[in-house]
Amino acid sequence: MTAADFRRTPFLAAAALAILLAAGAGGAVQVPRTAAPPPAGLSVSDLRCEYRVDPLGVDAARPRLSWVLASPRRGEIQTAYRVIVARSLEALAADRGDLWDSGRIASADSLSIAYAGAPLAAGLACYWKVRAWDQDGQPSAWSAPARWEMALLHPEDWTARWISDGKPLPERDEDFYKDDPAPLFRKEFDAPKRIRKARLYITGLGYYEASINGTRVGDRVLDPGWTNYAKRVFYSVYDVTGLLRPGANCLGVMLGNGWYNPLPLLMWGNRNLRKDLPLGRPCLIAQLRIEGEDGSAAVVVSDATWKTRGGPLLRNSVYLGETYDARHEIPGWDAPGLDEAGWSPAVPGSGPGGVLQAQPQPPIRIRTRIPAVAITQPRPGVHLVDFGRNFAGWARLRLRASAGSAVRIRFGELLDKEGGLNPMTSVAGQIKGKRRNGTLIGGPGAPEIAEQADVYVARGGGAETYAPRFTFHGFRYAEISGLPAAPALGDIEGLALSADLSEAGAFACSNDLFNRIQEMTRRTFLSNVFSVQSDCPHREKFGYGGDLVATADAFLANFDMQGFYAKAAADWTDAARPDGMLTDTAPFVGIQYCGLAWAMAHPLIQDRLLRYYGDRRLVEEQFGATQRWLDLVTQTNPGGVITDGLADHESLQATPVPALVMPLYGETARLASRLAGLLGRKHDEARNLDLAAAVGTAYREKVLGSGPDKYAALTQAALAEALELGLVPEGERAAAFKAMVAATEGPEGPRLSTGIFGTKFLLAALSRGGRADLAYALVDRTSFPGWGHMLDRGATTLWEHWEYSDNTYSHNHPMFGSVSEWFFSWLAGIQPEPDAVGFDRIVFRPQPVGGLAWARASLRTARGDVAGAWRIDNGRFVLSVAVPANATAVVFIPGVDPASVREGGAAAVSAPGVAFLRMDAGSCVFAIGSGRYEFSASMTSIK
Repeated sequence: MTAADFRRTPFLAAAALAILLAAGAGGAVQVPRTAAPPPAGLSVSDLRCEYRVDPLGVDAARPRLSWVLASPRRGEIQTAYRVIVARSLEALAADRGDLWDSGRIASADSLSIAYAGAPLAAGLACYWKVRAWDQDGQPSAWSAPARWEMALLHPEDWTARWISDGKPLPERDEDFYKDDPAPLFRKEFDAPKRIRKARLYITGLGYYEASINGTRVGDRVLDPGWTNYAKRVFYSVYDVTGLLRPGANCLGVMLGNGWYNPLPLLMWGNRNLRKDLPLGRPCLIAQLRIEGEDGSAAVVVSDATWKTRGGPLLRNSVYLGETYDARHEIPGWDAPGLDEAGWSPAVPGSGPGGVLQAQPQPPIRIRTRIPAVAITQPRPGVHLVDFGRNFAGWARLRLRASAGSAVRIRFGELLDKEGGLNPMTSVAGQIKGKRRNGTLIGGPGAPEIAEQADVYVARGGGAETYAPRFTFHGFRYAEISGLPAAPALGDIEGLALSADLSEAGAFACSNDLFNRIQEMTRRTFLSNVFSVQSDCPHREKFGYGGDLVATADAFLANFDMQGFYAKAAADWTDAARPDGMLTDTAPFVGIQYCGLAWAMAHPLIQDRLLRYYGDRRLVEEQFGATQRWLDLVTQTNPGGVITDGLADHESLQATPVPALVMPLYGETARLASRLAGLLGRKHDEARNLDLAAAVGTAYREKVLGSGPDKYAALTQAALAEALELGLVPEGERAAAFKAMVAATEGPEGPRLSTGIFGTKFLLAALSRGGRADLAYALVDRTSFPGWGHMLDRGATTLWEHWEYSDNTYSHNHPMFGSVSEWFFSWLAGIQPEPDAVGFDRIVFRPQPVGGLAWARASLRTARGDVAGAWRIDNGRFVLSVAVPANATAVVFIPGVDPASVREGGAAAVSAPGVAFLRMDAGSCVFAIGSGRYEFSASMTSIK
């Protein structure tokens, strides 16, 4: 969304409910109710099951149900609810809960209500609705009906078997690089004349693409999501009723290698993924259930009766790309009636060993189509396509060529000095060249340069279209060679792929540079959500914990991350080493040197999903792994001192490990204490809090010491973390903050020197301490280092390093995207309280600095829409906010006189639904309940 679009977009509708507020001094404040009766009553909408809208394929035995409340009056709470779940819409309309009728439950809860009705069977369709009661005991109308459908709940529900083509894996590494056609599988079957319902339950490793009667099933790509296949394998559920026809049908499946059969590339010359990942020959499991109108049911399952053979996809690698020979295509291979000569019986096997689970995270889809903006010819026969922006996904090419013509497409983020392709920043694992002894860095059979490339061998005889299936690339430029004639702009387009995350937040302000940084950050984020939150979409593609820790709050502000991050938490549990040690990456790829700051992603995910979505079940499932890991960390780091691991990665000024990691250690212990308390684990709650205190003591003794210049000796990153994470003694905070400001201002003006973690904490610490103007100046600069400098050098996605790199560092790396969190949390000023549950307690703390005329943000939360917008209007600061149902907020209005603050045309101290709380560092702080409010104060009162 551009700034202009945002100005034209009204605030998202916000509900109006109220609750008790916790005052800053620890007392409770009752938000005043609005005396006037509401013009309309409470309403219920946005029903979700397992945090999804009408999900097809739920395998939780007790699915969690949530809804959003809305009311036109301020200060209202849900006092009760009733949920009805039925087997049919007819029963639901008649208020017959033949699966569950909760009755009237006195509760304000509207998130994660666990189904408590009759046992649910595999494949059962469940229809449900909700009504709620307001604070006066008046019921709402029933919500519109919603539905969910159960998946296959138990292992015995699967009668299908894993099947493969039965070929052995190569014994020598170099043989993995030879042609090995991706296997095709087919199964013919009959369907009844009148079909009521048909569901396909399917997965294939590493990736699969299914079709029925020649039509592709669904629009998911690169399915299933990457997991530790020895622990969990995701499957998808499709409604294929419309693809079947009476009589003969055919189900076809093509398999790719994905992460289940990767090449033995020696990443960085020493890391073979095949040593640490569960491996196997591509395989699939599929179960198709067909229900006839006459009540009959038929099941088609993968077994030895299926037929298989190699197809036209000769090679496929998640890193190196694909080779597709269209001359080997088999017309009608996935349609009934094919002559199956040359096809062999499929071979049943045990599969990868992991439990089959309905995929809980958003699938990967084609998100955007990107037209080419320019085509040049750097060399004869070589055509360079510029898509105008960096992204992750595919290039789709339309061509005409003679049979056997090989068209090669290479990908990269940059151009070289001659205007040709420079692929070096996107080369897999920095595999570039040979060793001194002449051996390949990437190992036997590997290419000398492990660049991204696809090869298409033409069928000939007319127009052809090619896009890959089982790989993905990170690129802005595509170099095409082997075409008989120059392509036109319309002959090639980019297909940007990502997890299909729902939009959650929007930000814009009067500073166009900031709007451009926000858009650059969002592009980067979407380039790095291919079932794991990756560090880059080309060179590594791994789910690093450090990147997640640095940017989780920014991701959560921009997108609905509930399903994605819940899956990530389980990935870390699955990746844990036998002794319980959590890893740097999940799934585990053998990298284990970064340490606590990376592994703390596991408890942080639990805390943030509780804070943003009220997800308590995740904590119940995952906390045991966190506690086991934290106990191990405590045992191996006596005295609370940590000296090993990676610190402020890619910073311009190195921060020693203890100064950077120990504050994160203390924060991890505090998070674990909160999570333990939520579960009623009082012993763990207390000892984790004691651990946090012990780490703080050790930090002050070992890192700070007692010298007069102890704060001046610390880096920006160390000072910002210590201040934000509470490791500076209260009486010394002013000195520490002064040192941080001095380190930031510098002799040549404001300049940051921080890396992956320090950047996040520096912007927040400056803003919290009253120097948001200095944070603003850091973000606003266009000279090195900074986000504006990246843009000034032509960046369209974030760099891995502050300095421009044409050979080593990625140009599509999310870790400096923490700046987006600052836009939402400080510039626009929307923050969840640290102990919020499902965004039920909100802070509005805008920062009118840097000459901004206005700033706006909105965020779709689990409880509804939160919005905040401020502007300078005729010498007055005006802040409009919206608070959703079952939520409260505190509002910081810059100024020194609460009596001068107005709300809705009247004095704020006496406005309906508003209570003055306190003065706080130059701001008047008010408490509000749900609803829409407009506060204003004279700019002359802001000091």
